[in-house]
Amino acid sequence: MKRTSRISSGPATSRPALLGAVVMLALTSASVAAASDGPGPLGVTADAVANRHAVRVGALFGADREDSLAGGHFCTASVVHSRRGDLIVTAAHCVAGAGGDLLFVPGYRDGRAPYGVWRVTRRFLPAGWAEGQDRDEDSDLAFATVAGPDGRPVEEVVGAERFATGVATGATAVTVTGYPDDREVPVRCTNRPTSHSRTQQRIDCPEFTSGTSGSPWVNGDGQVVGVLGGHEQGGATADVSYSVVLGSEAARLYREAADGP
Repeated sequence: MKRTSRISSGPATSRPALLGAVVMLALTSASVAAASDGPGPLGVTADAVANRHAVRVGALFGADREDSLAGGHFCTASVVHSRRGDLIVTAAHCVAGAGGDLLFVPGYRDGRAPYGVWRVTRRFLPAGWAEGQDRDEDSDLAFATVAGPDGRPVEEVVGAERFATGVATGATAVTVTGYPDDREVPVRCTNRPTSHSRTQQRIDCPEFTSGTSGSPWVNGDGQVVGVLGGHEQGGATADVSYSVVLGSEAARLYREAADGP
């Protein structure tokens, strides 16, 4: 799970840290309108407006939270196109160690499920994660199928982005949308990813704290070109996040999940 160092609420907060927090608050507040209506300025995080793209992103919950969603989400996932229309993508570390049944709530806000609650029916993980072997940060990606109460596929209800592999890191800016576990609305940030290594990419976006693991990185063509996770399970600080580079392994896993029975 993405690890973060939270700012202390006590009186010992240093002056530089406090100044940084004030500056960030001012930048975020001044940019909410721009970020809500479009990509907005690069590297600024604000609440995500509930538009047709944002509602394809949702929060993950344990099945025991079905009747009490508020405050119970722990990771992020998003709907991606598949033949059956029932596929979501997230980080492997979000679902590999999660015991019991899981729920996906697209467009989740303030304890409500405006597009229904979807039960995870099957998980697709890279071999090392699925078999409980050494977990490779370069394979921190997973898919899952979901089923809703009325039998309609989730893609029919909220739409889906396309999952794309082989896209050069930083070819275009991407928008990252996710659910911090201490907030009840999603946040979003647009910036241009850069290369961290041959197998990892990174993005500078503030306030992506614990709970945002699994957040999709969506480019202007509606393609998911990254998923928050990978190095340090998504990042050791709130301001820098990572994704595996989506290559041949990701393509194979997607085909298995999207074309299965």
